[in-house]
Amino acid sequence: MSNPTNNFPKLHNAMWPGLVGKGSPGAEPCINLDTMLDLTAKAEVGGVKFDGVDIFLFEPHINIDSSDDDLKRIADKIASKNLVVGSVVAPIWPPTGGGSAMGGDDDRKKFVGQVRKGCRIAKKFRELGVRPHGAVRIDSACGVADWDKDPKGNTKRIIQTFKEAAKVAKEHGERLAAEGEICWGAMHSWKYMLQVLEGVNQPKYLGFQADMAHTLLYTLGFNAPEHRIVPKDFHWEPEVFHKAMKKLTAALRPWTIDLHIAQNDATVKGSGTHDKTGRHCLATDPNGKLNVPRDAGYWLRDDKGKVTKKIRHLCWDGCMFPNEVMMKQETWNNILAAMIQVRENHGWRE
Repeated sequence: MSNPTNNFPKLHNAMWPGLVGKGSPGAEPCINLDTMLDLTAKAEVGGVKFDGVDIFLFEPHINIDSSDDDLKRIADKIASKNLVVGSVVAPIWPPTGGGSAMGGDDDRKKFVGQVRKGCRIAKKFRELGVRPHGAVRIDSACGVADWDKDPKGNTKRIIQTFKEAAKVAKEHGERLAAEGEICWGAMHSWKYMLQVLEGVNQPKYLGFQADMAHTLLYTLGFNAPEHRIVPKDFHWEPEVFHKAMKKLTAALRPWTIDLHIAQNDATVKGSGTHDKTGRHCLATDPNGKLNVPRDAGYWLRDDKGKVTKKIRHLCWDGCMFPNEVMMKQETWNNILAAMIQVRENHGWRE
């Protein structure tokens, strides 16, 4: 593996598993950015290492209101580990200073304001030379139950909010990636997600972020049984699974600009203040329903099986793993090994 065939897409590790579902009463403590960077930088498989990190613009990792000097220090720290920055997560939720994308004028103004701050930081990292590619990640910042009180009206408001956010992204030379998760209103099924993407209809500035753990649940109809793709008596028959994945990715792949490599055991989990969503499993979990190196190809290859080369970097996402698991270097070596397999199967060389 010291001379791998492919060097693209680049391989990134997510920093937010040190924060998501952590730090609130009854939850495990956060893992600081320095520790997450060290674990990432030390991972190595056959001479191959992670190329970069995707980051969460939220304390205690990175303050969304960081000064230029603060950002320069963070950029230098990441570069000192021989890593770059890829996609960044904007904290658009009400508890973090944002607001619901389907809320009133004030909520929606706060949402767009946080996107503006996120785009500013993303642009600054580009200018500092540590961010060669990536998007600014968003969601609707509202729950499914609240959305369901007025599906048409709420979806319309979310589309309008996303249109305003896309204007901000355009101003900063950025792209927004809306992540499909079953816990976010109007993004909790593949068809509702498509309604939003097509409603905004600005593919240069708003695309889809696919997470393999979350999108697997789209096929099962979690939180949206009306859009289930596999039959109710589905028992993971290979031919049924592949047919469902082909249908799902044919619809969403044209919009996909960011991809999270992940494993899922087809269950949901919540932790701390984070609502229940797709359970991320370890790459080596025997209960995982995905063949990660194979199934990543649904997102990285077109309908004819040709590598699209649209995704410049892949990011591993393993939210809500126990801290004990996350502090083991073996965890990250195994994850990196799976990422390398994905790249060898569906990547290219430049």
